[in-house]
Amino acid sequence: MSVGGDGTERGNGGADEPGWDVDPDDESGVAVVAAVGRQIKAWREAAGLRAAEFGAAVGYGEDLVYKVEGGRRIPRPEFLDRADDVVGAGGKLSAMKKDVAEVRYPKKVRDLTNMEARAVEVGLYSNHNIHGLLQTPEYARALFEMRRPAYSEDEVERVLAARMARRSIFERSPAPALSFVQEQVTLCRPIGGTMVLRRQLERLLEVGKLRSVEIQVMPTSREDHAGMGGGIEVLKFADGTAVGRSEGAFAGRPVSDPKQLRILELRYGMIRAQALAPRESLAFIEQMLGET
Repeated sequence: MSVGGDGTERGNGGADEPGWDVDPDDESGVAVVAAVGRQIKAWREAAGLRAAEFGAAVGYGEDLVYKVEGGRRIPRPEFLDRADDVVGAGGKLSAMKKDVAEVRYPKKVRDLTNMEARAVEVGLYSNHNIHGLLQTPEYARALFEMRRPAYSEDEVERVLAARMARRSIFERSPAPALSFVQEQVTLCRPIGGTMVLRRQLERLLEVGKLRSVEIQVMPTSREDHAGMGGGIEVLKFADGTAVGRSEGAFAGRPVSDPKQLRILELRYGMIRAQALAPRESLAFIEQMLGET
């Protein structure tokens, strides 16, 4: 990070970049950021500091200070730490880092992460790239960096952190039953380059050995294929409820109606039956790794 002569933070993923704007449609996120901003302002005023003085002390521009205090910009963790030291808050501002960290992720990602955290069974079919839960940081970054319209560097870091946070699902105890079906083409498409693909295949082999995980490969040679309508996600919860989504059904919207879920479960069940068995799939991935 560098700071210009006017005290405004410059480039290198700085906190004054567009990626840290608060999503106005994210009501819970707006409320959290607004509350944090009010606390920062209250502590600053109690310390007898003007916004410009406070900004200079924490290494941020005056304009950014006003945006953070007004709940229009999400503060970085280091901003809260510096602010805490400058105003002598005794850790009270630093303690807000956890709340702020959650709303830094896009709302739809937070919602998905919360559902995955509650799920006892997850079924996922991916046809364009390795599924997000299975991705390495390098592979995920390559996907985000090739997005069009392009993400800013700050936005890339934001969505990458959110995606990597979802991988905690593999560390849950008791572990949920996780089933993945990957199209063969996703195992040979060199997203990010050959070395990134190799590490990604190694990650698949590592995760595929977990007792709670089954990874299957759908061979390109299959004449019958129930997944031609696009990717599928089905999450089941302990209370018997479930939610599902597919690109090729119900306009891509999440559904929880039993009749609609039955359609997605039927398609996913057929996809699993048409794919290679889990043990065959791991052997196939090992072969792909050897050829990469």
